[in-house]
Order: sequence, then C-alpha cells, then structure tokens
Amino acid sequence: MRQPPQPPEPPAGEPPSDRVPADQVPPQGPPPAPAGPPPAQPPVGFGKQQDPPGAQPGGFGAPQDPPPGGFGAPQDPAPGGFGAPQTPPPGGYGAPQTPTPGYGAPQGPPPGYGAPHAAPSAGGYGAPPQQSAPGYGYPGGPPGQPPQAPPPGYGYPGAPGQQSAPGYGYPGPQGQQPGGYPGQQQPYAQYSVPTVAMPPQQPGGGPSRSRNPIALIIGAAVLVIALIVGGGIVYSSMGKDDDSKNSSADGGKDGKDTKDKGGEGTAGGNDTGGTSGGVAPEDTTPQEKAPANTKAKPLFQVPSPVIKDDGTTQVAGSWLTDKVYAKAGIGVVGGYDPATGAELWTAKLTGPVCAASRHVTADNRTALIAQPAMPTKAKPYQGCTQVSMLDLTTGKLLWTKTAKSGDRLVSFDEVTIGGGTVAAGGTAGGAAWSAADGSSLWEPKLGEPCYDSGYAGGSALVAVRRCGDLDNRRLEIQNLDPRTGKPLSTYKMATGVDYASVVSTTPLVVAADIGDSAGDGSGISDFFAIDEKTGKLRSKFTAEGDKYAARCDATRVEQCKLLAVGGDRLYLPTEEHPGTAEFSDTNEIVAFDLATGKLVGARADAGDGYTISPIRMDGTNVIAYKRPPYDKGGQVVSLDGATLKATVLLETPTTESTRDMETAFMPEYSEYDYGDGRLFMSEIYASKALSDGDKEYLAVAFGTG
Repeated sequence: MRQPPQPPEPPAGEPPSDRVPADQVPPQGPPPAPAGPPPAQPPVGFGKQQDPPGAQPGGFGAPQDPPPGGFGAPQDPAPGGFGAPQTPPPGGYGAPQTPTPGYGAPQGPPPGYGAPHAAPSAGGYGAPPQQSAPGYGYPGGPPGQPPQAPPPGYGYPGAPGQQSAPGYGYPGPQGQQPGGYPGQQQPYAQYSVPTVAMPPQQPGGGPSRSRNPIALIIGAAVLVIALIVGGGIVYSSMGKDDDSKNSSADGGKDGKDTKDKGGEGTAGGNDTGGTSGGVAPEDTTPQEKAPANTKAKPLFQVPSPVIKDDGTTQVAGSWLTDKVYAKAGIGVVGGYDPATGAELWTAKLTGPVCAASRHVTADNRTALIAQPAMPTKAKPYQGCTQVSMLDLTTGKLLWTKTAKSGDRLVSFDEVTIGGGTVAAGGTAGGAAWSAADGSSLWEPKLGEPCYDSGYAGGSALVAVRRCGDLDNRRLEIQNLDPRTGKPLSTYKMATGVDYASVVSTTPLVVAADIGDSAGDGSGISDFFAIDEKTGKLRSKFTAEGDKYAARCDATRVEQCKLLAVGGDRLYLPTEEHPGTAEFSDTNEIVAFDLATGKLVGARADAGDGYTISPIRMDGTNVIAYKRPPYDKGGQVVSLDGATLKATVLLETPTTESTRDMETAFMPEYSEYDYGDGRLFMSEIYASKALSDGDKEYLAVAFGTG
C-alpha cells in the first residue's frame, strides 16, 4: 500500500468556512475523484499479471498503482503531495498549482476508492517485469540483473540453521510500523446503455483494449467544493439528544502512546430500535453452494458511458438481488436480468451519483445520493443534496429528500440504511429519514461543535460523532436507536484518533489509524471490537500496514474494503509477497478472534500467482475472489469460517480476451457482487476512452451452468 498524494487545492473564489481550517477538515461536497493532470507513470509492479521469462510484452496495460488519495486520513502535506518523490518536479504535481487558500477555505476532496489510476510506463498484463523496477514483493537486486529466486513461502521453515520469519500476516516484532486544475468539464448527458451479450471466446483473441500497450490515461475531473456550513452542528428535538446526557468519561491518553487502550464506553437508553423496513438480520447459514460444474462463461457486458471530455465522474453503486443486477451510471441506475443482461428498467436521477449505500432492505430497496442537476460549464458541481430511496425490483424512486442546516441545503458525503432508517452524513452533520416513507427523523442545526460525520448501517445504525476543535478533537462511536437517533451506547475513542471507520455494526468493529501510525495510507493501524449494548471495549489489536491489505477511506465512515466480519471474527487479506514459484506473487486471508483480538491458527492461501480478498460474508462462511495469474482464470471461493478451507464456486475462462476483460477490474478499486453462481464486476469511476476503437465496460458478468 502506498501513501496517497496531496489533495488538490480548490479553485479561487470559493467562500470560506468558519468551522475549522479547510486543510484539516474531511472534505465535503462532491464524491472523491482524481484532481489535476495524471501523475507520472508508475513502474510496472503492483498486482501485475506476469508472463513466463522471455515472453514478449502484450495484453492490456499493467494494473495501475493505487488511486491518488482516498485511503487514510488527510495528513499535513509534504512538498509535492502525499506519496510524492523526495524531490518533487518543479511546480509539484499538476503544476501550475493554485495558491493555498486562507483559513477556513473549502478544500477539494481527495480522490476516493476506485479513483482511476495513472497509466503504466510500459508493458501490460502478461508483460515481464522491468529489471530497473522490480514488481511489488519481488526480491530486490542491482539494476540490470534478473530477480533472485524467492525465499520459501511466508510462514514456512527456512533452511537448517536459519531463523524462519513468521507466517505472513502473523505478529512480528513489536513496535514496527511501518496539482493544478484542468479546464472545466463538459456537461454530461443522461444515458441508458444496453447490455451486450458475450459471444463465445476464441483463444488468443480479444477486444482492442487487450492489445493496447498502455493503460487508459485518465484526466482529472473538475470538482468544485460546496459551501461548508460554519458555526457547528446540533440536532433537533426530533432525534439527537444533547451530548452532555449521554457522554462517557474520557478514555486513554494520546493515541500514539496507548496502543493497548483506545478509549472507554458507556451504555445509553434501552434498545427500542425496530427493524421494520430495515436490512434483515444476517442469516448464519451459508447459502452459496458449489455447482456440479464450476466452469463459468461470460454472460454479458454493460458498456461504459460515453464521455467526451478528459474528466472522470463517479458511478459508484452496484446491487444484486434474486431478480435484478443494478448498476449506477451517469445520472441513472440501470436494472438488468442477472442471467441474460436484458435491461429491465432505468431509473433517471436528477444528477450524477455522489454516494450509494451497499445495504439492501429485506424488500429489495436501497439508498443513494445524487446531485440536483447535471454538471454544466458554468456550474460543474451542483452539491450532493438529494437523498433517494430506490426500489431495485421496479426501478422506481420511492422518495427523494433534502436536509437544511440553517437556511442552506446540506451536502452529504455518504449514505447508509440501518434498522429501518436512511441516514446520510458529512462535514455539515447528519440527517435521517424513515426508509418506509421518507419522513424526517432528525437533521443538523447550527449551534454546537458536535456533529455526526457519518453512519454505518445493516441490522443496526452506528454514528461516528465528532466533537471539539482542532486542538481538542475527540470521536465517539455511538450505537443509535434508529427511530430517534438517541445513543444506546457510546464508546469514546482516545485522544489522538482523528478519524474512524465502522467496519461492521453487528458485531461492532471500528478501524482507526492511531496517531497516523499506519504509515501506508490505508487508514488502518488498529481495530476495535466494541460491545454494541454497553459501549465497552471487547478487544483492540494492531494490524500492521505492511502486512495487511485492508483499507478504509478515513474521511468516510462506511468505506472499508478488502475485509469481512462474521462469526465474531475479522477476516483480512495479507499484503502480496513473493510466492514459491519464480516471478509469482501471492497472499493469504487470515482471521482475528474479536473476543480476544488474537489471530486464529487457520489461513487461506491464494496459491502462486493468485491474490485473494474477501467479497462478503455468506452466513459463517467468507465469499472471496482470487485474482488470477497471467495464464489462468479467476476464481470465486467459499471459505469455511472456522478452518478457512476453500471450496471453489466459480472459475472464469482462461482465454486471453476474457482474462484481459476480467483483470481490467481490481478488487481495491472496483465493485464485486456474487450470488447464485454469478460474479459481477463493475467500475466506480467512468472516464473517456483512450481511442474510438477501445472497448470499455462499466460492468461485466460471469456465470456457471
């Protein structure tokens, strides 16, 4: 994992905010997207598909470096931005740069999960690594010399007389921790795209993108920052109580010095929250079964929307029910038959999607946030003010609501559904509505410096509440009554924890980067297992950034990826490392016991050339995706929650064209859905095609049977 680059400064002329200095406030307004011209091309390596030694470069470009920004809390920028070279190029990345705004000026949002990546310098999927820049996890060596043979598998005994390193992902020695704006974007037109049925694939063939020697060069979208309402936030009598009635004692010291104590918690009122209209409680019985034939074929593709300028726009949001696969586009959501790709419905939105809940209610409804209008040259960003409830069965928008803080509409960063309540949050505070009819439950008001920065949903509703000023900031994790917003329990994070993400609400698991100690931009140094009824800490454990690949967008509460929680365990993938075969990388999935905070003995090995990461829980089992090596197809596997023994559920074809189409998506920066023998991959950002002949896909589907 790499440090994210510095977030760009906003265009001049934006009115200032009097809440806090903009360079220390989580960005509000448009969804995270890349800003500035594309950075310098990265070396081949991260997650790259490899050919055997001597193979010629080919295939559609190598997977790109992690997207600029999005993972981890904003930090004081070093010259050239986060993750910049020690000696930045003249003028910094994206020069010329706009002047630094004054105190309180709105800040441009950092790119978020799934932001498009820089083009690779050379090679492609299947291209051998460049000798001057060994691939991620490869043994180093002097330039011009071939890589050395990899050591024995991580966690396995070494040669006699040598001390073996601990298994990858297992505890090691303690204490180790590891530009400018382009022109305004052109207006987007609403669109509805048909799906394309996949023809039989011939070995060696493929779409034009698979033969392109470089990856798609992504331009940066102009995203103007909305007004940040100043003064502070307090909640109306419809919902949130005054904090003085529900707060707990301060817990711990500075987070940098108290790795064994993250805070303290207290219980609040009785749990009266209902689940009517909310997300159904998770079934502990696994539902996904291995078919008689696990070999899959391409089912259909959803073409990417046509974008004529060099910007990018967010298309986050994908959902799978028993009858519909739904995917967000630009100003629309399309519903498709999951088996054939036939378009079932199109829901037109007021503007581009800003954020979407990953949760679906028992009656197949979900929530999303959109801008109130499509972008124009004069106003490329309209604010993320429209919160809607979408029926995934019919494609009907059931209701659309807004919230005000004072006399201004609130612009939200994220939305979720929990316990029958739709809740949206951001740096202007939080608001909530009944999932059933959209009636208002609570909304922010000017006055007090405590506010809900965001929520996490599911079978419960949890808020991350931010209090205090920049010199005395504190976070509270509150399990809420979804109907009133009153805290049922509160856990106070220790001083020094500026951002926290909720990984799971039941059981309650929180991730945080204590004192910015992760050092890798992942937003995670430690996990906290909290008793949601009492607010007491059950366990706290460190997940070193150089060992584990999970990550959270620290400025958003419910934006963690590459991890899963179930059966009172947390499942994490390890970072990639050299496999046992030459020129191969691999990794594992390991599990932590939430009651003790300790690693359990089992682990799931991806296998040479594969990398594995969780998609979701299936009862007590883990559904995981194995990204393939250069000569094989990918796999979906079910991992036994106790033993982590893998059962193959689906295998994608090994033809070059299909493999190139599959590996254009990456788990870190794409959306994956699996159910009933079908795998769906989709983009989070859409951008202009490299050339008219390139085939770009918003989503692709594979299925068995």
